[in-house]
Amino acid sequence: MADTLEHEQRINLWPTQRAGTLPNAEPTIVERSESLFRADRALTDIANPSLTVFLPDKPNGTSIIVAPGGSYRRVVLDKEGIEIAQALAEKGYTSFLLAYRLPAEGHEDGADAPLADGQRAVRLVRQGAKDWGLDPARVGFLGFSAAGHLGATLIAQHDRVLYDPVDGADDLPARPDFGALIYPVVTMLDGPVHEGSRTALLGEAPTEADKKAYSPELHVTGSAPETFIAFADDDPSVSPQNAIRFYSALHDAGVKAELHIFRDGGHGFGIRQAGELPVARWPDLLEDWLVRIGMGPAPS
Repeated sequence: MADTLEHEQRINLWPTQRAGTLPNAEPTIVERSESLFRADRALTDIANPSLTVFLPDKPNGTSIIVAPGGSYRRVVLDKEGIEIAQALAEKGYTSFLLAYRLPAEGHEDGADAPLADGQRAVRLVRQGAKDWGLDPARVGFLGFSAAGHLGATLIAQHDRVLYDPVDGADDLPARPDFGALIYPVVTMLDGPVHEGSRTALLGEAPTEADKKAYSPELHVTGSAPETFIAFADDDPSVSPQNAIRFYSALHDAGVKAELHIFRDGGHGFGIRQAGELPVARWPDLLEDWLVRIGMGPAPS
C-alpha cells in the first residue's frame, strides 16, 4: 500500500472559490477515535471542495468516486473515505475521495451544493481519465450513509442544471456509469427519513414540496445507471426502507440494480467494523458485480 499512496494527488473541484459564507475558512479536522492506532477523523468547514486521487500502480481502467457520509454535517474521512479508497486501489481501481460542501455551512448553493460538487467531480474525472490511464466510460460513484443520498440524487438527477459552466469539463455528462450505495440515506419524506441528514440538508421545517424535491427515489428515470446497494437489516440509524425504496424505484424504471440485505452489521460498518460478519463481503460482491456489468477488469 505504501507504493500506491505515493501516487496521491489533490484536485480542487472549482477553479475559484464558490460563493458562500466560508470565503476564508480553513477546513477543520476533528479526531474522534479513542484508539491511538486507528484514526476516525471528521472534516468540516469545507469551503474548497476537492478530490484526492488514489492511483494504483496498475490501474484497471475503472474510476470510483468515493463519497463518505456524516449526516451532511461532516465528512467522515477514514472509515468511509481513505480506508475505502485504499482498499479499492489495492484491487486496481483508481479512487477519487470526494470532500464535498456541507449544506448547513452557509453555501450559496444551499441544499444543491453537494449535488453540484458530485456533478463536477464526475465531469472532472471523465475529463482527466486518459491522463490517468483510465476509461472515461467507466466512471462510478460510491456513496456511504448521507453521501448515499448524494449518490442516489446524482444517479436519479444527474442532468439537473445547477451551475453555469466554468470550463471544458462542464461540456461532459455528469451521469456516472455506475452507482453504489452503502447503508444509504435516500428519502426526505416523513417516516423512514433520517432526521439529522434532512435537517442539515433542508433546515428545521422543510416544506412538503422540498421533501419531495430532495427525495431521489421520486425522480428515478430510465436514464439512471446500474446501481449496487448494500445495507444491514439491523441498522439502528437509517431505516432499511431508504435503500429498499430506491431499489424499487430503479426496478420500476427498468434500470438493472443489485440489492444486498445482510442480517447483521448495524450502521457505518465500512470495512473496519464489519469484522467477521457476512457483511464484510460487500467489497468483494461489489467487485464481482462490476465485472459482470462490464465496469471492472475482465476475468483472467
